[in-house]
Amino acid sequence: MHFILELFLTAGLLLILAAILPGISIKNYVTAVFVTLVIGILNATIGFLLRLPLNIITLGLLLFFVRLLVTTIMVKLAGNLFKGFSVKGWGPAFLLALAMAIFGMLLDNSIHL
Repeated sequence: MHFILELFLTAGLLLILAAILPGISIKNYVTAVFVTLVIGILNATIGFLLRLPLNIITLGLLLFFVRLLVTTIMVKLAGNLFKGFSVKGWGPAFLLALAMAIFGMLLDNSIHL
């Protein structure tokens, strides 16, 4: 249940950020839900394979920054996979990844209280 709630809330955040940030556009809420799901799947699979060597190289001292970098790459990749979702540039992808990371952290802390 926690996963579904987080998925729908993060999709809502994605819609809000697409309205605020220039360079990000999304067709509708259903597309936002699928984009959020795909970003999560990409982070869990390809993202893991990218994070592992980077975390080993940095000795795990830069976990948050490595995760942020990899999530930015996954957001750009998702922008190429969906017709109704586009991210123009690395700056908007980074800001979206940063906002999603902060939102996810706040959501995890509020649900576990």
